[in-house]
Amino acid sequence: MDKGKIVSIEDRIPKLKHQRRKKANRRLIMLLALFFVLIAGVIYFQSPLSKVKSITVSGNESYNYDQIVEESGISLQTNVWQINREETEKKLEKIQEIKNASVKVKFPNTVAIELEEFNRLAYISKGKNFYPVLENGHILSEKQIDEIPVNAPILIGFKEGKVLDEMIDSLEALPGVVINSISEIHSKPDKTDKFLIKLYMNDGFEVNASLRTFSEKMAHYPSIVSQLDPDKKGVIDLEVGSYFKAYEAEEAEEVEIEKESEQ
Repeated sequence: MDKGKIVSIEDRIPKLKHQRRKKANRRLIMLLALFFVLIAGVIYFQSPLSKVKSITVSGNESYNYDQIVEESGISLQTNVWQINREETEKKLEKIQEIKNASVKVKFPNTVAIELEEFNRLAYISKGKNFYPVLENGHILSEKQIDEIPVNAPILIGFKEGKVLDEMIDSLEALPGVVINSISEIHSKPDKTDKFLIKLYMNDGFEVNASLRTFSEKMAHYPSIVSQLDPDKKGVIDLEVGSYFKAYEAEEAEEVEIEKESEQ
């Protein structure tokens, strides 16, 4: 064996001690770092930095800021790490007017609540009071309005159920200009068709229709009235075909419904 390659035990001991010391120092540094991270974490969770500093709310029309924040269960004392976004969103979506809720935590300590509300498509008349009807068919019985609303049709004789749902679906399918031209919609069921309705229009005409074909035919209302003498008011019957009878006329005249041109 080559004597130049032989390392004595005396030479190896210092190197082993040095390596062990380096390993021990690394372990100590890692433990100290972990210790300080834990201490920093405890201090952070106990400090105001971990508390919600501000809450923003957007998309709310039916409820004010304070009401939404209260319903969310989040306050300026809430720890940002303890906020359960899904649970908070479910809480907010239990409110009848709320269609979708989104809760976002923007670090370090801001909470953003974004809401999408159901549209109010009409108002139910009950006695002298009016109650909003949402696009999902729910009547907001706690949102009483004493004055006649001007931004949506008034529904008379309806109640929650299949007929009202059909009415709301039909309104959703109509162009805004047609909806805005409707003053009142009365439910007029008979033995053969429980979906019959009578409309009173803002321009002075009346319309008889069945909800089974209402949205399809009523979408052409502007075209129908353009064919009529604006000085002769009367009833437009859309139940079967399309006919107009002036209040003083003895016979009804047929009115053509223009078909939309194919794209």
